[in-house]
Amino acid sequence: MSTATNTTPVIQLRNLAKSYQTGEVEVKAVRGVNLDIDRGEFVAIMGASGSGKSTLMNVLGCLDQPTAGNYLLDDVAVAGLGRKDLAKLRNKKIGFVFQSFNLLARTSALENAELPMFYSHPLISLRDRRRRAVQALEQVGLGDRLRHHTSQLSGGQQQRIAIARALINRPELVLADEPTGNLDTRTSIEIMGLFQELNDAGITIVMVTHELDIAAYCKRIVVLRDGSIISDTRNQTRRSARVEIAKLDQAEQKAKLA
Repeated sequence: MSTATNTTPVIQLRNLAKSYQTGEVEVKAVRGVNLDIDRGEFVAIMGASGSGKSTLMNVLGCLDQPTAGNYLLDDVAVAGLGRKDLAKLRNKKIGFVFQSFNLLARTSALENAELPMFYSHPLISLRDRRRRAVQALEQVGLGDRLRHHTSQLSGGQQQRIAIARALINRPELVLADEPTGNLDTRTSIEIMGLFQELNDAGITIVMVTHELDIAAYCKRIVVLRDGSIISDTRNQTRRSARVEIAKLDQAEQKAKLA
């Protein structure tokens, strides 16, 4: 986890660019991006389809290499690393949360949560692996669902397992790619509430979303257009998920009494 004494940004991007070759056409997906994200921040990256936000997320997650520029992840230079070194860095420093959950079917919440440790800590004992998985699931409010299979759980509960899995290696950074895209309104707010709690505990979170009402729960909003940052602002009217859930509860209660 991040520490208060380390003031180095988790993410430092300098003139970052990423291009793709499609036939004879060069697609410049990310163009000269400069961005610092400090420890303990909760940042939303927004933009229309084709803005470059997914490409940028892939580079931040060490899933892809930049074409040009520099990327420091927790003070480690990413550009130029080989595939094996990228995988090691990714497993050690980053936790991922995806829109589609990406959980193993017919497998328990506990087994799904502990999966990353098979790659990052292959020598860890079964007892320690289970202990850490239980702690992570308790942290996301699923301590009473450890043995339930994914098919027995709601979409919101499945996303909580995915978040627990992202936390299991105690990463410096959690990257969330449209984490509420498959969820209804109330469940989306509950997941954002969980992210807010984790962020309040010191975890750095960067989230890609196209939904302004979801970005409203973040501390900072970065907007991309045509591969470049067009705005980077502190969210002065940040929503509290706890308050929004209370409003929904009141509305539901009134509807029952009507």
